[in-house]
Amino acid sequence: MASRSRPHSLRVNQQTHVIDVEPDTPLLYVLRNDLELNGPKFGCGLGECGACTVLVDGVAARSCVVPVSIVEHRQITTLEGLALDGRPNPVQQAFIDCQAAQCGYCLNGMIMTVQALLNRNPQATEEQIRDELRYNLCRCGTHVEIMQAAMRAAKAMR
Repeated sequence: MASRSRPHSLRVNQQTHVIDVEPDTPLLYVLRNDLELNGPKFGCGLGECGACTVLVDGVAARSCVVPVSIVEHRQITTLEGLALDGRPNPVQQAFIDCQAAQCGYCLNGMIMTVQALLNRNPQATEEQIRDELRYNLCRCGTHVEIMQAAMRAAKAMR
C-alpha cells in the first residue's frame, strides 16, 4: 500500500510550518515529534483527559484526536505560544503564583482550557470555570489550587 503522506501547512504559535505526514496523523504527534513542543502531553490518546489541549482559532481542542488535515491554515496555539515577549501570560502567571501543580502533567490542559474560556468570557464566574474544567483530569488532586489560579487569572484579565 502506498503512503498517503503529503505536505501540510500548519500555523503554530504565529509561525508557519510545512510538515510531510499522513492526513490522519494526530496534531499532538506533529507538535511533539516534529515541532518539539512539549506543552501538550500525551495522556489518554482518546481526547478524554485534556493533557493534550491546544487552542485552534482560540478554541480549546484535544490535539490527540484532531487530524492535521483538519487544522491546516488555522491558528494553533500551544502552551509555549501563550507567553508574551518570553514572559508568562496572565493565565500562566496565575498558575505559577498559586502553585497550581504537583506533577504538572495536567497543567497544559488546565491552562489552555482556562485560556479558551477567558478568551470568550473574561467575566467568567467560579461556577463557569468549574464547569469548563470538569473534563480535565488531575490525578494529583491540586483542584483547589487550580481553581484559585483560574479565578486569579479571570480577575487579572478583567
